[in-house]
Amino acid sequence: MESTLKALREGESVLDLSPRSTVSGGVEDVYGEDRATEDQLVTPWSFSVASGYTLLRDPQYNKGLAFTEKERDAHYLRGLLPPTVVSQQLQEKQLMNNIRQYQVPLQKYMAMMELQETNERLFYKLLVDNVEELLPIVYTPAVGEACQKYGSIFKRPQGLYISLKEKGKILEVLKNWPERSIQVIVVTDGERILGLGDLGCQGMGIPVGKLALYTALGGLRPSACLPITIDVGTNNENLLNDECYIGLRQKRATGQEYSELLSEFMAAVKQNYGEKVLVQFEDFANHNAFELLAKYGTSHLVFNDDIQGTASVVLAGVVAALKLIGGTLADHTFLFLGAGEAGTGIAELIALEMSKQTKKPIEETRKKIWLVDSKGLIVGSRQNSLQHFKKPWAHDHEPVGTLLEAVKVIKPTVLIGSSGVGKTFTKEVIEAVSSINEKPLVMALSNPTSQSECTAEEAYQWSEGRAIFASGSPFDPFEYKGKVYYSGQANNAYIFPGFGLGLVISGAIRVHDDMLLAASEALAKLVAEEDYKKGLIYPPFSNIRTISANIAANVAAKAYELGLATRLPRPENLVKYAESCMYTPTYRNYR
Repeated sequence: MESTLKALREGESVLDLSPRSTVSGGVEDVYGEDRATEDQLVTPWSFSVASGYTLLRDPQYNKGLAFTEKERDAHYLRGLLPPTVVSQQLQEKQLMNNIRQYQVPLQKYMAMMELQETNERLFYKLLVDNVEELLPIVYTPAVGEACQKYGSIFKRPQGLYISLKEKGKILEVLKNWPERSIQVIVVTDGERILGLGDLGCQGMGIPVGKLALYTALGGLRPSACLPITIDVGTNNENLLNDECYIGLRQKRATGQEYSELLSEFMAAVKQNYGEKVLVQFEDFANHNAFELLAKYGTSHLVFNDDIQGTASVVLAGVVAALKLIGGTLADHTFLFLGAGEAGTGIAELIALEMSKQTKKPIEETRKKIWLVDSKGLIVGSRQNSLQHFKKPWAHDHEPVGTLLEAVKVIKPTVLIGSSGVGKTFTKEVIEAVSSINEKPLVMALSNPTSQSECTAEEAYQWSEGRAIFASGSPFDPFEYKGKVYYSGQANNAYIFPGFGLGLVISGAIRVHDDMLLAASEALAKLVAEEDYKKGLIYPPFSNIRTISANIAANVAAKAYELGLATRLPRPENLVKYAESCMYTPTYRNYR
């Protein structure tokens, strides 16, 4: 991936810049949010007030009926609450019962967002303790529908909205945010939300959801997370004509106007929050995603989850699957449907890992990987008409028009879908790849569920139960000929929370490809024998915090090795240090 981006940077690497121009340091727990501070007494005020009424309306400190008798006296809460005192566990039980009463996922999503805005710790307690049940609610697939209807369900603003109206004043806008110690920013311009297209300003649901997962799964503090939407307009006519649309009512700005706004934004972020704030680009369109990553990769700590996070989680699944399908990475032939930012990012990271294992140049290992886009197989004769990020994948071959034809001539052992188009892995395609392989690896990665290239049921039925299957969105277990099949979820949430935590605890100032490989390696190693027996190539999500700590430790170790870490001295045990830095959502005792 770095080799592709270096070409766009005229040969400049993230390692070329001296990391010594930054301040040293790592993380500092200001609010008593980490595991290491659980037993400390906390003063529940970020400013001096004498009103319990205000405290009840501060989501960071509100505990609802869980305020103790002593706390009610000390913080002017008498009479503002019913007399009973309940535990956080009972609050959690009551809320989960309420949420389960809703039949529509969007209603569950809205209930969770309402909780996040009123009682932050209880929101994260629910999410941490019920991660497998609530992950599809706070993120994909429910968040997709939420973004589509964001204007009509909008109640309170979450995060910062930076539009063309704020050009020249972005630094002032950032200073309007109440928190100062920001460690992670997730930013989108809403042009390519999941597989749903241009949702403009309503894409804010994505940064909000992603950062909720950074906290719940990776232990980043809520106070250190900042969701941002950059509103440059939308080309979605339905939204422009919708009276409930909350964004700028104009066509998207492009070219110099767009570039200047992003340039001002990135400069303001660095000026306001420093060198070590992680900026995660989320759901930008292909033509901007690669350009932004290339442009700012050597000057800022930037990460694109669609390109790099997806690549890392898929590589981990492929490496883990080798125990089931046999051989080494270099023994396999890969065929992708979809050659956008996700597809090419995954392909590049697989080629890089293959290169490291075989000691062959990456130009050589890329030849084991083939990509199909909307015009057919990417081949050498199309070189002049291809976008820059597709050119490394234009191999010598006769033109091939369809995916089915490509399967028949390329004979892949691994089939990966990142097209954003549902039902494209047809019965004929799955049968063809199954006729070539005893155990074909099929990964249908597009989100949400409606855009998945095929379902788990289809993959198992059409391969007669022989496929190893993983998808981007979750599917229920499926029984076929008396056997229950469990499909893995190649969810980026396995990678980005732990990856971000690793960058923060090491004080990293740049993201390097070797860190992505380190994250993949850590995840693949955590797949247990009992998981393999079920046909799974990812560990269960119920262990996600342990997974994130291990990924964070591996990423941090690589940052130190590359000379990109600024937190000195290096902690002796990085896994234990990562765990101690994790936010814990249990209520604190107030003075």
